[in-house]
Amino acid sequence: MARFGAAALVAALSPRFGFAEAHGTEDPLRYIDPELRPVARAMMQFTTMMRRKWQDEGLKGMRASGGLPSAPPLPDVPVEEIKVPVGKGQPDVTIFVINAKSGGTRPGILHIHGGGYILGSARSEVAYEQALSSELDCVIVTVEYRLAPETTYKGSMEDNYAGLRWMYHQADTLAVDRNRIVVMGESAGGGHAALLALTARDRREIPLAGQILIYPMLDDRTGSSVQLPPFIGAVGWTPEVNRLGWRSFLGMEPGGPSVPAAAVPARRSDLAGLPPTFIAVGGVDLFVREDIDYARRLTEAGVPTELLVLPGAFHGFDRIAPATMLAKVLTKAKLEALRKAFGQNSIM
Repeated sequence: MARFGAAALVAALSPRFGFAEAHGTEDPLRYIDPELRPVARAMMQFTTMMRRKWQDEGLKGMRASGGLPSAPPLPDVPVEEIKVPVGKGQPDVTIFVINAKSGGTRPGILHIHGGGYILGSARSEVAYEQALSSELDCVIVTVEYRLAPETTYKGSMEDNYAGLRWMYHQADTLAVDRNRIVVMGESAGGGHAALLALTARDRREIPLAGQILIYPMLDDRTGSSVQLPPFIGAVGWTPEVNRLGWRSFLGMEPGGPSVPAAAVPARRSDLAGLPPTFIAVGGVDLFVREDIDYARRLTEAGVPTELLVLPGAFHGFDRIAPATMLAKVLTKAKLEALRKAFGQNSIM
């Protein structure tokens, strides 16, 4: 999700049209943290306005519009755009290499952008990754993976693996420590990061120091065969849109018994051997149940796992309202988890 100011969003959308009025149900704002309620109200209005566009034919227009504005690149953190090979019969994939410098060795992050598997771009995340790489003194590689429905999970998974493989084999050139590479993503990017960690484990070619999953999209059954209380997922990413994202990603209807486990982290039966994991999710995020359950299963599989659930927080809240207390709590915990995965001392 692109970063944008809460004040601008609230001003852009009229407060006269609320969720309860539109849907005839209990207003879910009572479950939202008070500091987040103004932007949550605007987000619910935005969701209602976009409802007619959440269809396959509407995706091209939404992509062409560029979505919500992202921050401009930072002038003092280097960025290089590179094409890397994916594999036989596959087109090369674009990656962005951020904050690479000569001399010494530093940790690295393979970052994957969100967007429900159907939207978003690595390019729009560059400024966010520049700031993160500068804060942690690390190198970040981010992948412009192919989106669904034009490409299903098989293609995008190979795109992301190609980015990770390139980063690992170019570690000496990038001055990256091969033993301190972490995969990270938000929302669908978190789902991709989880799939990438599973793929790296299964192929036994690239060791990972950790996986950082921020409100990850892990289970196609959410909102299809598994229903949640209506106030969960009312803001930002809804069950309706989730079904579209998964249907596009899978190339079939989500939620059924024939969905391939290879595409869905939550359907994998064996989670042992994965790297130490940090998962964060809001208490009213559509993904809260699946993320909590994934953390439980990782723990039971012997994977060191930290889970942060933020009461009253909706999907993408930290990007939409970064100055709020809950967003600061998440950002601090995420940075601490990354430092821990890098083997660095925490900074309180």
